[in-house]
Amino acid sequence: MITDVRVSLEHQQSYGTAYEQMLEKVRYEGAYPTRDRADEAVRLVLGGLGRQLTGDERVDLAACLPLEAARVLTAQIPDLQPLTGWAFVKDLATRSGASLATTRWDTGSVFAAVADQAGAGLITRILRRLPTGWALLFGRAELAPAA
Repeated sequence: MITDVRVSLEHQQSYGTAYEQMLEKVRYEGAYPTRDRADEAVRLVLGGLGRQLTGDERVDLAACLPLEAARVLTAQIPDLQPLTGWAFVKDLATRSGASLATTRWDTGSVFAAVADQAGAGLITRILRRLPTGWALLFGRAELAPAA
């Protein structure tokens, strides 16, 4: 079977462009000095999210993201016990060696770009599957159900 190399290269370029645009969004949201710093934040946060998210929401989110970002998300094996939003930030800070404040900033910057890619409906579904504290990480109010 003969494949058209041009088609393959076109897809790689468009995926690369989509990821570059995502990095620019993260760089802008996070006021990072370089694209490399934005890339570090994306890889840290999406890797962490990949350890938390399961099911259709994981698959649907990966489908919305640029290929490079989707690979970071899906390369992680989900943890058996999902973390609360604050525990997620503490876990990322421990893994990266960064401060809690810096890690919280990175998380918000990356999740702003992820929310743009995924759309409000998918983010709502994701938040329903995760423990408390995640809505704030996505820049949303954490509303408690009426008792």
